Amino acid sequence: MDYHAKPIPGKLSVELTKPTATARDLALAYSPGVAEPVIEIARDAENAYRYTGKGNLVAVITDGSAILGLGNLGPLASKPVMEGKGVLFKCFAGINSVDIEVDAESPQAFIDTVARIADTWGGINLEDIKAPECFEIEKALIERCSIPVFHDDQHGTAIVTAAGMLNALDIAGKKIEDVKIVCMGAGAAAIACMRLLVSCGASKENLVMLDRRGVIHTDREGINEYKAEFARDTEMRTLDDAIDNADVFIGLS
Repeated sequence: MDYHAKPIPGKLSVELTKPTATARDLALAYSPGVAEPVIEIARDAENAYRYTGKGNLVAVITDGSAILGLGNLGPLASKPVMEGKGVLFKCFAGINSVDIEVDAESPQAFIDTVARIADTWGGINLEDIKAPECFEIEKALIERCSIPVFHDDQHGTAIVTAAGMLNALDIAGKKIEDVKIVCMGAGAAAIACMRLLVSCGASKENLVMLDRRGVIHTDREGINEYKAEFARDTEMRTLDDAIDNADVFIGLS
């Protein structure tokens, strides 16, 4: 707690990139000198990448509906996590970011809010949004926004998981198309990870996914379209059933 609170609350700050020592500097930074890049950007939107920080600025955006493993604790409670993602962007990639916590009454309200302010940044990192809403939100924002939109819980997790698994299989001397995979969890990360592993060569027939109710199988009622993608025609019902003779266990619950 001291790390987050002292000596200054939070983990991020804003820095200046231009001199501000003289009246002329300030006149260039703001009025009247700033009018010139305004005119250029109005003439050609691509000039925003030349005259502003847009190209090196990412928005880390959430509704706080799936914070880490803590669940739906609301937008404000997610702020330490969003700041933490900003730390990673800055520390490891030199990318500036701003965290935005949206108190939205519905997925559509979240989509509309983000889409209306999207031009501010060079990219959007969606974070800690619960499934299945996250799939709808990401798809809609990709279609509506002119900048890259990336849901970290889905694709960030999937990329790292696939890389780790391919290396592990190489060490174990096994082929991805042959191994039996058990995935514990059926949310945003799990769906994305399994989709990427299938694209890497894993067989859906060798893949068993479980949620809090057990194995996702074709006879189950009430599963959403995303879970249904990985429903197996099987007699397996429990983790004990699924894990028997498995080669890979992936924990995403």
